[in-house]
Amino acid sequence: QESRGLGDVYKRQVYYCYETFEYFFGFLVRQLKIKNVHNACNLCERRDGKVVSIKTIAEECGVSIATVSKALNNHSDVSSATKKLVCDTAKRLGYFPNSQARALKTNKTYNVGVLLQDKAHSGLTHSYFSAVLDSFRVEVEKNGYDITFICGKIGGSVMSYYEHCMYRSVDGVLAACVDFYDNEITELFKSSLPLVTIDYRSDAVCSVSSDNVTGIRKIVEYAYSCGHRKIAYIYGESSQVTTIRLNSYLDTMKRLGMQVQPDYLRQGKYHDAEYIYKLTSDMLKLYDRPSFIIIPDDFSSIGAINAAEEAGISIPEDLSIAGYDGIKMTQIMKPSLTTFEQNTAQIGKSAAELLLKIIRKEEISPEDRQIIIDGKFIKGATVKVI
Repeated sequence: QESRGLGDVYKRQVYYCYETFEYFFGFLVRQLKIKNVHNACNLCERRDGKVVSIKTIAEECGVSIATVSKALNNHSDVSSATKKLVCDTAKRLGYFPNSQARALKTNKTYNVGVLLQDKAHSGLTHSYFSAVLDSFRVEVEKNGYDITFICGKIGGSVMSYYEHCMYRSVDGVLAACVDFYDNEITELFKSSLPLVTIDYRSDAVCSVSSDNVTGIRKIVEYAYSCGHRKIAYIYGESSQVTTIRLNSYLDTMKRLGMQVQPDYLRQGKYHDAEYIYKLTSDMLKLYDRPSFIIIPDDFSSIGAINAAEEAGISIPEDLSIAGYDGIKMTQIMKPSLTTFEQNTAQIGKSAAELLLKIIRKEEISPEDRQIIIDGKFIKGATVKVI
């Protein structure tokens, strides 16, 4: 029967826990010769209609159940020859450790949650965050963890992000591209769950961020070095990242002695080429139009390029533009985009390493709680020297 309402979700979770406990308790009772839960919990998946356990492997190898368990877990007090015998036998018999049994034994599910809810609803099609998450995935998988995407719904039932994390029994959470001021995110912050954020810094949580201050600064400085003084900036939706980038733009313009024209600052949207097309078209209609426009991200720069082409304006001869992110697509098109490349591989890897440290309760120094990853300016070919 389809579950309805949050109450039913909890009831079902409690039922599953009871059912699992009842199964393993019955197994322990039947296996009185096994002296501890560690051994009893090493069941495996069914294969060819038979259940292969470590007891089966022990009988095949002529060793104790404890020796099999140690060999499979690569303990140092078991000889190499015995380890090889046990592992070869386990493979031949089709033995696979049971994740639910391991969770009961270790109190860990080896499963981490990923929260990805961007305002544009791009999901995994978002070039920047998909690259970060792929690097994150690779690193956690190396350490034996799986990934579950966290959302607000399970079937027909609605629950908060925290409730979903509890429902899936995740060991920790990576929060990327969400509204960090949302009440549900605050609930996660206040919980005891290990948590790492991407591009959001707070004393309450650990984070990994791209160096957005340097990124925008380098773009403005390059435009200035090429002779541009009419530098416009179309920035993204309100967020901590947007505030950091906008302040970097304003500070750099002031330091270089350039005035910021009100018409040269417009709020756009990340990852929305159509909206950037409209804003760029409006800027190009100004009597005193900018000679250089910074676009909020590389993907959206397609909208700016289309707007210029439609207006009969050549890039970079008549208008210079720069993006942000450094995605591959804009580096293979002609002309290649001037941009700031964010190091997505290192951001994802560092986020995974930090989250695993928190899960393992390892000591983390204050400076390692807030990690900032350097990026790289890419000169490209969409800026003209004037």
